[in-house]
Amino acid sequence: MEVVGWRYVEKHVQQKDILPLNEEGNIQKKEKNQTHVGKRITPNNQFLEDFKKLRKSERKFRRIFEDSIDGLLLWNNQYQIVDLNHSTEEIFGLPKERLIGKYLFGLFSQKEIKQDIIKHVEQVLEKGNHSSTIIIETDEGQKRYFDCSSKSDIEGLNFTVIKDVTEKMEIQEQLRKSDTLNVIGELAAGIAHEIRNPMTALKGFIQLLESSIKSEHEMYYHVITSELQRIDSIINEFLILAKPQAIRYQEKDIKQIMKETVDLLNAQAVLHNVQFITVYEDNLPLIFCEPNQLKKVFINIIKNAIEVMPDGGCILIKISLTETNQIRISIRDEGIGIPEEKIKKLGEPFYTTKEQGTGLGLMVSYRIIEEHQGTIQIESEIGKGATFHITLPLMQNS
Repeated sequence: MEVVGWRYVEKHVQQKDILPLNEEGNIQKKEKNQTHVGKRITPNNQFLEDFKKLRKSERKFRRIFEDSIDGLLLWNNQYQIVDLNHSTEEIFGLPKERLIGKYLFGLFSQKEIKQDIIKHVEQVLEKGNHSSTIIIETDEGQKRYFDCSSKSDIEGLNFTVIKDVTEKMEIQEQLRKSDTLNVIGELAAGIAHEIRNPMTALKGFIQLLESSIKSEHEMYYHVITSELQRIDSIINEFLILAKPQAIRYQEKDIKQIMKETVDLLNAQAVLHNVQFITVYEDNLPLIFCEPNQLKKVFINIIKNAIEVMPDGGCILIKISLTETNQIRISIRDEGIGIPEEKIKKLGEPFYTTKEQGTGLGLMVSYRIIEEHQGTIQIESEIGKGATFHITLPLMQNS
């Protein structure tokens, strides 16, 4: 029988293991016509301690990787996903099993997003690291912003950190609008003051001339006085922008305020062959508000709705109570609709979709609803019209 010399390499045999031993106390194992003899190695305590530390460190870093609030993504040089954490699963809306092995470019169908990812990856592989913001549009049409920071060649892989910065971007946009409004407000206060002084003199002298105006010139007088009133109303809108108004809230019936607004605009609606359809929920609670200011908001929105339907149509006005105990007013027209990119700009200073508009009407409306601690949301479908949703609390927080 042939005996072959044989050693265990870095194989630690526990004392409790039951193995066949020869006379010298070494391990002896028979296989077919060969006998393998291996030296018995006693456990190396230092090696076991190092091994335990290594496993503990691995578990710690795995847990940090998995529990990170930011998305963490590992991908190879063939642009395939190798590993990812739970936050990345939530970002992409798919489980890890379906994402591992996918190509980075195949995660999204939109051409623009693919191009952004390709550009990002190319910069990472070229420079070693790169950061960029990628915009992803959800199925609901909302845009989400992600900061992606990547580093290449980490143990043969590439590493990307994905941060959802949508809320941060929205806050920055609100601050930008707020800064613009502040500047516009300061300008408006100065302009309104400079215009109002000569306006007061003009109105006074026109009234003095009223008794001496001949009948053939009476029409001119009425045109002048009506235009002066129009200028005065524009100045008042400027002043609303210029400073917060001292609002005296009253407990009012929102249905009554809307009925008065509809009655006021009914003549204009008839001229444009527009009909009002009103649906008011029964037993609506009273709301604390400044009725004249809310009426101004409703007039602005309904007048816009009439003007976007030159061939006539219907305006649907609904008032209801939401599940969160708020009043919701919806005003829907049958116009051509508003493109999505324009909806986001509505309410900005001097932005308007009308040829002869100033943009002040909606801007003032947004300010009034904001002061009432409410919101304005716009839904639109091209070719089918737009709907303005105004949500107001029943009570005002101090």
